[in-house]
Amino acid sequence: MTVPHRRRRPTFGSFQQFLLLAFLLIAALLGGISLRAVFTFDGLMAQSRGFSARALQLSAAVQAIADRSATMERAGRQSLILNDAMLRRRFDEAAREGAAQLADLEPGDVPPDVATRWRAQLATISALFAGPPETALDRERAMAAAFRELEQVNAAVAQEVQRAIEERNRALAAQLDDSRARLTRMVIGTIGLAVALAVALGVWLARPFKRLERAIVGLGENRLEDPIDIRGPADVRRVGQQLEWLRLRLTELDADKARFLRHISHELKTPLAALREGVALLEDGVAGPLTDNQREVARILQQNTMVLQSQIEALLRFNAAAFEARQLQREKTDLLQLVEEQVDGQRLQWQARGLAVRVEGRPLVLQIDAAKIATAVANLLSNAIRFSPRGGTIVLRVGQAEGRARIEVQDDGPGVPEGDRDRIFEPFYRGQLQPEDAARGNGIGLSIVHEYIAAHGGQIALLTDSAGAHFRIELPHAL
Repeated sequence: MTVPHRRRRPTFGSFQQFLLLAFLLIAALLGGISLRAVFTFDGLMAQSRGFSARALQLSAAVQAIADRSATMERAGRQSLILNDAMLRRRFDEAAREGAAQLADLEPGDVPPDVATRWRAQLATISALFAGPPETALDRERAMAAAFRELEQVNAAVAQEVQRAIEERNRALAAQLDDSRARLTRMVIGTIGLAVALAVALGVWLARPFKRLERAIVGLGENRLEDPIDIRGPADVRRVGQQLEWLRLRLTELDADKARFLRHISHELKTPLAALREGVALLEDGVAGPLTDNQREVARILQQNTMVLQSQIEALLRFNAAAFEARQLQREKTDLLQLVEEQVDGQRLQWQARGLAVRVEGRPLVLQIDAAKIATAVANLLSNAIRFSPRGGTIVLRVGQAEGRARIEVQDDGPGVPEGDRDRIFEPFYRGQLQPEDAARGNGIGLSIVHEYIAAHGGQIALLTDSAGAHFRIELPHAL
């Protein structure tokens, strides 16, 4: 059988491609922020090196101005006393160099008013060179005083330069802190975005696999009525198409099995009825009187034909139950009331054996197929009555736990032997331990219970916490 043709959907990448894309996106995010951090810190390091170099230049300029001032003082005062032109040229040369150094400092490093004071003081000192020789000594003393004032101006220049260096350092530290905080926010944001992207992609990619899991579980539980349509990456969709093909194939096989069972059962019932009629005629002596041995053989034939007819009818009932299990008619039903009705419905049976039947629990409303759950409870109760000793007690409990409704049926009979526990829900399996005072069962009662409970999405289990048989039904979606 081939997969039926469907409208072609847009083709997406495979799961492997999407997974690779997710890793690449996350790697790109983390790599981008890492590169941004590297470039930012490289810029800050370059700026720090520039500031350090500029600080050294400023310190050297301040020292040079101080040195030129000392040179000017020696050359100027000696020039006044000795009237030496060479010393005067040395003074002028030191003055030009000092003025040039000062020009390199302003305006960002030294305020204009301090620079103006320095130049004004230099002009005052330079003016003292003019005058008659007899006033040279007085002008030398005045020049010494002027150079003392120039030293104060140099100290002010040094102080302003130091302040400028400290402001640059503070600005660099503030910029470094701001960059660190900004990068920290970016790193946290990028990590959060990467985590969110990873989670989103993980959830998005995991959803098709969850649908695949549900589809496989549905096939395993023989829920074949819902088409399997898995969307997602191309390879996941191909698996979904194969599961849909498998579902259709299982549906056909299930239908073939049902048809085969119906046909073979009906085909067997016709000759079986003729055989029963023939045996009955023999027992009635229509073909002539029978000897005792012949009558015993006829009795054995009659008994085995009845057993065979019972088996065929059981086969038909199980086949019908398996088919009906997929067609639920859900309605709001009180489980406690449903259980009590089944107890009342079998009152004659358990009273005839002198049994005490007790129902425990509170009203619990569920959306279920009342008829099928009633059949399941009735089968469990009938089974408990059949295996309970005379005068025994049967307890039925209704409750809920963790959002699931529970129905328990417990008797104080011999229980289920350990060798039978794994197979008691198999069709037509009859356990080793059978009651002596009851007819032998056909082995489909618990199988029908299992079919009806599984159709509701529930579970039935045999508990081993007591001496007798203890069955528990769990149904989902308790209200």
